[in-house]
Amino acid sequence: MPIPISASTHRGMRSRRGVSAVTMLTVYLVLLVALPSNLALSALGAYGRPQFLWGIFLFLWWGFTRVQSPSVDLDPVRQPVRIALAVLLVVVLLGFAAALLRGQPADQVSPAISAVLRLLSWSGVVLVAIDGIRSMNELLVMVQRIVIACALLAALGIAQFVTGQSFLEPFASLPGFSESVGGVETRGTFLRSSGTATHPLEYGTALSIAVPLALAVATLRVSHRQEPRRLRWWLFLGLLAAASFLAVSRSTLIGFAVAVVLMIPALPKRFRIAIIVGGVLLGGAVMVVTPGLYGTLVGMFAGVGTDTSTLSRQVGLEMAPGFLSASPLIGVGVGTLLPRYFIFDNQWLGILIETGVIGALAFAGLFAAAIWSGATAGRGAAVDDTRLMGRSLAASVATAGLLFAFFDGLSFPIAAGLLFLGIGLCGAVRTIGRADAQQFPASAPARPLRERLLGPPATPRRASAAVR
Repeated sequence: MPIPISASTHRGMRSRRGVSAVTMLTVYLVLLVALPSNLALSALGAYGRPQFLWGIFLFLWWGFTRVQSPSVDLDPVRQPVRIALAVLLVVVLLGFAAALLRGQPADQVSPAISAVLRLLSWSGVVLVAIDGIRSMNELLVMVQRIVIACALLAALGIAQFVTGQSFLEPFASLPGFSESVGGVETRGTFLRSSGTATHPLEYGTALSIAVPLALAVATLRVSHRQEPRRLRWWLFLGLLAAASFLAVSRSTLIGFAVAVVLMIPALPKRFRIAIIVGGVLLGGAVMVVTPGLYGTLVGMFAGVGTDTSTLSRQVGLEMAPGFLSASPLIGVGVGTLLPRYFIFDNQWLGILIETGVIGALAFAGLFAAAIWSGATAGRGAAVDDTRLMGRSLAASVATAGLLFAFFDGLSFPIAAGLLFLGIGLCGAVRTIGRADAQQFPASAPARPLRERLLGPPATPRRASAAVR
């Protein structure tokens, strides 16, 4: 069971029966990663994906909780993430209303409604994370579960790469569900794994999002008392790294490299060189045991500018001004840019066209608010774990933002769901950091780290109660 580390005086969201926000978000995480991302209830069509429905439920649960207990905070903390999310929702709804008033082809109305509802579903995840996770103990549990889920996803991807099988066929026979197996594609002579994702890029984005979190958990010195328990987190990190090399994807390798580079300054000094050397050795080992992989990866980067995916993105950049000219400020309407017009393979470009300049700025503002909230968490407090977790969450969101320039990430449930979960956790760690700054100010006399965080050995019950 995780050790309570830093504590918050805030109480979190719970239902009348005591169900915690961590439990509710864990259910979302399982539905998001453990099931094929395109699995859906046949009767509900585009609205039948389990993770989408659970996100809508989270939004309603958050709303009812706030109505029943509006004063959740003992010491209110301003949340830039919540403000940025509200601005984005308003801009999207205004653009949606304007698009319907202009008139839309019949087959574009349903995708537009679906896009708005998906944003509400992701908003439920963000809001429950911000208002429900109020202690480092809860945050650490949630981050650990994300790492475990993505490590298991990586293990499935490695198994797909080795065997050439998707292992997802049983889901296609579930009664009442529809599912088209993604599983594996080919690039050169190698298979490109997808795990439970719809596309290899979605799979690679999930791995890259988890890498900073795995680094933080593995190097958190006070999170585990026993070394064997601590080693498993290094194993999970190794699975994420190996799967990133075996994904046979430029975007995944770029995402992995960016995630590690962003995390290096935040890691304890004694781990930095070891992480860099270990990553190089692991990459070399993967190349050695997989003949031809090195040449394939080099060829992918050497062929940038001439392959079809890069050329398609260049064409998209050239065509974007024409699409944007129809409504440059609020866009053509979220969800109305259907594949029959063009597939831009760039979420930032898609957001710009669908929601206009105002919407693109609001979307960028949500990223900026999350990254700032995570990166500055724990400032002014004599608690190292909060700063480490905050920076890992900020690095995770920043990495996802970069990878969204390589594909339309919001169209893929796992990539989008993990992004918004990370954004919500950035808001949560800001609240925890503010509480830590009050309880453990940086100007306080220096004491051993464990005693500073957990309290004197003679009063373990007081420290445990602080995180309730």
